[in-house]
Amino acid sequence: MKREDIQSFINTHTKVYVSEGMDIEVRKMAAKIMKSGVKLMDACHIACAILARCQIFISTDKRLLKYQTDEIRIMNPAIFIIEQEGEK
Repeated sequence: MKREDIQSFINTHTKVYVSEGMDIEVRKMAAKIMKSGVKLMDACHIACAILARCQIFISTDKRLLKYQTDEIRIMNPAIFIIEQEGEK
């Protein structure tokens, strides 16, 4: 059931993207994020989410969940669902 809820949320809310024209900004931000120990691809994903003005980045990667920033909230999908249900 949780998996279906998560997939439904993704299907409904994944309409924003970062264009190729933002490549330099993504690279700069990713380099900054990587200084905290985040790997390249994860840093690029977080940078894109920040540049797309996302409020929350959902991940199951335990190392990535440890990364903290004021620019975006990074959280586990199960915690996200619990919080969303609590807001209803």
